[in-house]
Amino acid sequence: SAEDARTVAAEVHAVAPEAELAARLFVLVTEDAGTARAIGRQMIASYLNVPVYKAFHEWLGRGDALGAMWDHWAAGDRKAALAAIPDAVVDDLVVWGSAGACRDRLDAYIDAGITTPFPMIMPIGDPDPMAAVRALAPR
Repeated sequence: SAEDARTVAAEVHAVAPEAELAARLFVLVTEDAGTARAIGRQMIASYLNVPVYKAFHEWLGRGDALGAMWDHWAAGDRKAALAAIPDAVVDDLVVWGSAGACRDRLDAYIDAGITTPFPMIMPIGDPDPMAAVRALAPR
């Protein structure tokens, strides 16, 4: 999330004030909350069950919010793991909404200290990828 970026930027810049901070940001240009959250849950489960990402999110304070997902994943119950990811976590970690809302969220990452954002625009339906790139380009 942008708040996570602010936390990381403070830690990094305390040691290396001029450090560049890059972040890959998953972007879904859709106002369909169900679709955005379903795709977001799949991406979150894929990444945050990797030990280093799990440790990072525990450090960020998401241990309670993601604990059930980790438990279900470890038990081999992928369906329950996906269902256990709270909407609030998806909404924090996945940039989704109208093109304007997504642009605002990308700006929030920049304002929080990300110097090089890498939006990963996820295709939904049959989007025009160049229209999405233009809509999300810096203002």
